[in-house]
This record gives sequence, C-alpha cells and structure tokens, in this order.
Amino acid sequence: MVILSMAGLVLMASPSVGWAAEGPGMGEAHAMPLRPEDVANVGGLPITNSMLLTWIVAAALILCAHIATRRLKAVPSGFQNFWEWMIEGLYNFLEGIIGNELARKTFWFFATIFIFILSLNWSGLIPGVGTIGWGEWSRHGFEVTKPVFRGANADLNMTFAMAMVFFVCWLIWALQYNGLKGFLLHLFGPKGETKGLMRWLLMVVFAAIGVLEVVSILFRPVSLSFRLYGNIFAGESMLDAMAKLVPYLNWLLPVPFYFMELLVGLAQALVFMLLTAVFTLLICIHDDDPVQKRH
Repeated sequence: MVILSMAGLVLMASPSVGWAAEGPGMGEAHAMPLRPEDVANVGGLPITNSMLLTWIVAAALILCAHIATRRLKAVPSGFQNFWEWMIEGLYNFLEGIIGNELARKTFWFFATIFIFILSLNWSGLIPGVGTIGWGEWSRHGFEVTKPVFRGANADLNMTFAMAMVFFVCWLIWALQYNGLKGFLLHLFGPKGETKGLMRWLLMVVFAAIGVLEVVSILFRPVSLSFRLYGNIFAGESMLDAMAKLVPYLNWLLPVPFYFMELLVGLAQALVFMLLTAVFTLLICIHDDDPVQKRH
C-alpha cells in the first residue's frame, strides 16, 4: 500500500483543467475537471486533492491492518475475524484461478491492489468528497470549484501509477519463473513439435507473433489505467451532474446512482485484480503446469 501511494505521489500531475458549458436559461455550469486541483505546495512539490485522499485511505488501511493483527488470537473474533475472512476468501479465490504456487508468490500484490482500489473507489463516494472546498457564489447558490478532496481513481495519474507498479512486478515474476531464455522463448519461440521446413516456417511466424505480443504487453498499463480511470471518472461526473441538475433536489437525485457506483467500484477493483492475475498466469504457465491441464 505504501509503495502504491508513493508511486501515485511521484506521477501525480499538478495543473488543473476544466471546461464550462452554458445553455439557454442556464447560468455557467462547471464540469468536473479532468485533472486534480492543487491544494498545497510543499518545497515546490504540488499537493493535489486526489493525493490527499490517497494518503488518507492508505493510512486508514494500514491502521486497520495494525488493529486487526496487533493481538492475534487462535480463535479470531471481532475485527481480526473479519480481516482473516477477507484475506482467506481472496486467497482461495485467486488460488482457484492462478494455482497454489503462483498464488503464494504473488498474493501480497493482488490482495493489496484489490483492497486498495476498492477503498479508493468507495472513499470517493463519501459525502464531502468533491463538495467541500473553495468556490464561488452563483445564482444557484455556492458552487465548489476547487474541492479539498477528489476521488483518487478519478485521476489518471493514480491509475497509471498502479498499472506501472504491476508492470514492473509482472516483468520480475516472468523473469524469475522462466529465466531470460525461457521468457524470450515464451514470446518468440515456436510452439508445438515440428521438424524440417515446417519448423523454420513456424519460427518466422511465431517471431512475428512475438513482436505483436510485445506491443500488447507494453500497451497493458495504458489499457488497465484508462479502464479504471474512465469508469470511476464517469461515475463521479454523473453524480456531480445529478447534484446540479435540479438545485433544490441535489440531496435526492444522486442517491440511486450512489448504489450503482458502489457496485461499479467493487466491479472495477475485481476486474483490475483479475486482469493482472491472468496476465501473470499467462506468462508463468507451462505445458506441464497442472493449472493449464485443469483448464
């Protein structure tokens, strides 16, 4: 969790961008900016509103883990029981997908990424996130234009940072599991048992396929980050639009969408974890692997 939050810190962008729309009979309406707002500056380092929420969530998760494990009991109860139930459930779920050996080696990352993303997604729905801060008065009342907190995964820098952390881990695991030679053969080597001219022909074909596979692998951090960012940003923009659609009903209209965003937040955390787990499985699997035989 600390690694992820620090990666997000390094890659966070500071400038803010927004746009305004004006229609017949409507005053100026500010849309949710694509980039986070700077709320402070420490030694030349801009601190954005999404970074603040990221740090708070990371600190809360560390504190929860400390509370749950500070007095371990043989027969767990209370918060320890919930924490162990969650971790055991995640481990059994991942073990059924990527196998026991790979799960034992990589579970620390996949469990962290799931809990961290889920917590960030749901923290963005807490009342006050995006609605408390600096603003200006309009004919509809006071409008917040520079919130103190912003949903962390509604910031592309945060999602890209997590995707890059996975990419580095994936590369390390691939080299540890296959070795450099096995890693290159996995990408470019011919598959199947052939001899003679057909083998040479397949070597050329699979080498070309390997180049395409490398392009696909390099594009994974982009696809992972944009998928998570797009879904969370769209959800928060929709909640923001519903809150401003009818000013005197801004307490009611977003409520149904809050429940939908709770499900979206869970689904996106699960999708990110599953995709990264499957990407890892694909590079670490061999013909004699029992997981492959089972599937």
